[in-house]
Amino acid sequence: QLQLVESGGGLVQPGESLTLSCAASGFTLDYYAIGWFRQAPGKEREGVSCISSSDGRTYYADSVKGRFTISRDNAKNTVYLQMNSLKPEDTAVYYCAATYYNSIYCPREYNYWGQGTQVTVSS
Repeated sequence: QLQLVESGGGLVQPGESLTLSCAASGFTLDYYAIGWFRQAPGKEREGVSCISSSDGRTYYADSVKGRFTISRDNAKNTVYLQMNSLKPEDTAVYYCAATYYNSIYCPREYNYWGQGTQVTVSS
């Protein structure tokens, strides 16, 4: 059974950091593009970042560029999202998603989704 499990969310103050993890089971991530998404209350889900399968090329939404870093460790079958300089507007449920996509680019759609982890940034 293919499964993605996010962890690492929590409550932090503005300016602090968090690292989210997305652990895959039931498949290996080697040929899968991985995306991080978030959804705040009352807002649509938005793409935050993604990492390609073929060469690890990374992409970021403008709102997080320079603050967030996505990385993958294929040996651990895990993808990470390092989030620095967090702002209250980063508060959301964060989801990771995966799809088989052997490319330097990230796909428009993803087939597998995790259950999400809550990130709250508040003083």
